[in-house]
Amino acid sequence: MSRSERSPLLLAGLLATAGAAHFARPRPFDATVPRSLPGTPRAWTYASGAAELALAAGLALPRTRRAAALTAAAFFVGVFPANVKMAWDWRHRPAPRKAAALGRLPVQVPLVLWARAVARDSEGRS
Repeated sequence: MSRSERSPLLLAGLLATAGAAHFARPRPFDATVPRSLPGTPRAWTYASGAAELALAAGLALPRTRRAAALTAAAFFVGVFPANVKMAWDWRHRPAPRKAAALGRLPVQVPLVLWARAVARDSEGRS
């Protein structure tokens, strides 16, 4: 399996793991939901977990890979406010937790670029 064939599957695995975590341990995710969103934090936690699982499934299938990759890029941009909220909320926590929260912020950029690269590599293969 070539690197370009592994890349979408690795991204799918990352999203599937994150999506499953939203259901297995929702409480930490609930705390990152911006208060300005309507509804309950748990509903947003489950919705984002379901979205991650759906994106993972879409990335795993060559026929839907390009659309799923583009949607994943938009998803990574869309969840950025939750990461900002987490970094703000954790600003007074012990250094390792604060570093983890702050470290999540720049990670969104390579995730968006990775998803876009998967989409680009999937053009014409559906």
